[in-house]
Amino acid sequence: MDYFVNRGQDALPEFQKFLLDKKLVPEAKVSFFAYWVSRFLHYAQRHDFTATEYQESNIAAFLDDLRLDNRILDWQPRQAEDALKLYYFHYLGQAKPEPASHAAISSEGAPAVLAEMSRLIRLKHYSYSTERTYLQWVERFLGYVKEAGRERFDDLTSEDIRDFLSHLALRKRVSSSTQNQAFNALLFLFRNVLNKETGNLDTTVRAKRGPKLPVVLSVDEIKAVFQHLSGQGLLIGQLLYGAGLRLMELARLRVKDIDFDMNTIYVRSGKGDKDRSTVLPAAVKEQLREHLERVNALHEQDLAAGHGAVYLPDALDRKYPNAPKEWAWQYVFPSSALSVDPLSGIVRRHHVSDTTIQTPIKNAVRKAGIAKHASVHTLRHSFATHLLQSGVNIREVQSLLGHKNVETTMIYTHVLRDMTNAPKSPLDVLYGSHNERKDV
Repeated sequence: MDYFVNRGQDALPEFQKFLLDKKLVPEAKVSFFAYWVSRFLHYAQRHDFTATEYQESNIAAFLDDLRLDNRILDWQPRQAEDALKLYYFHYLGQAKPEPASHAAISSEGAPAVLAEMSRLIRLKHYSYSTERTYLQWVERFLGYVKEAGRERFDDLTSEDIRDFLSHLALRKRVSSSTQNQAFNALLFLFRNVLNKETGNLDTTVRAKRGPKLPVVLSVDEIKAVFQHLSGQGLLIGQLLYGAGLRLMELARLRVKDIDFDMNTIYVRSGKGDKDRSTVLPAAVKEQLREHLERVNALHEQDLAAGHGAVYLPDALDRKYPNAPKEWAWQYVFPSSALSVDPLSGIVRRHHVSDTTIQTPIKNAVRKAGIAKHASVHTLRHSFATHLLQSGVNIREVQSLLGHKNVETTMIYTHVLRDMTNAPKSPLDVLYGSHNERKDV
């Protein structure tokens, strides 16, 4: 704490006097508030932008940078934000930005609100796909409420959310997961962008999803699918099944997440933003090593061509500027081509796409003659079921899958019925055995 006090004692004396005279801040905290403003002004100089006016994007970048400082406590970025607001809106007397809720739902007002929503989503480090999905749902929602006669964001209420979600369930007949996706997007809009409470939404008509058992392939069916895969497609299929990975968990694997010595795969920021570890199948270790040698050669080519910097989460590239080009941070399954990062505009090699993973497995299931509605996720279902079949404790399976609650894992017990102990069919009782059936 002394580090910050000592640095703030002589910072911006006129601003400190202003805070004291106006009694805007307790005397003991004045030096802290001055320090944050001073630090921001130096940050502006280093990053070559003008700090004469309040710019939310610049301040958001500054606060994000603070959060990466190991010396910074959780509450200090909030204090820094308060200090900057006092500096600009009280000390300098600048007008506060008009709240997004005051904007009109029009071709002029809506883009500004959507842009602010996009900024806040990125500030919270949501994935780019989540950002796109949320913005698409909000756009659909705004089109719906405009037809209902809403003119300003100020006019929106929880009733509009309820009507829209009910419309999706009754008129559009969307699935429960799709409706929940729309709900989460609108919840973000109201709470984070418009600063509105959503109120009671209990009367919303919800899309219903009946209880469904997961599709599971037998061991023989898994073998049949793998017989129709080769190269990278086979390795991907084996890891999905052998480690119980979700599609995006596999796509986002980094080289550093593979521990050959410990036979472990580390899943970073999986579903629910949780980390976990799962098993690295011994059967694929050699194949995976050979694959990584080819990926490393591709990475060296990218570096030689002036590229090779991979995307890093949580703004880690600011804290570790050299990390994006390091081998450890590269994707295990990179894209076959370079592309422009839509967030930064930087030419990068992203991870493989969803379709690159899905298509070979879908084709392999078809070629194997399997009539089940099997998908990439079916391999994960099969992983869990086969572990339980082999006697692995359900808590261990829960941990390997990354389930928050064991009740989620329990669904696999429903497909585990040992058919040798199942009741005998009355038809078999009728005929005595399958060989005694006579056509009538």
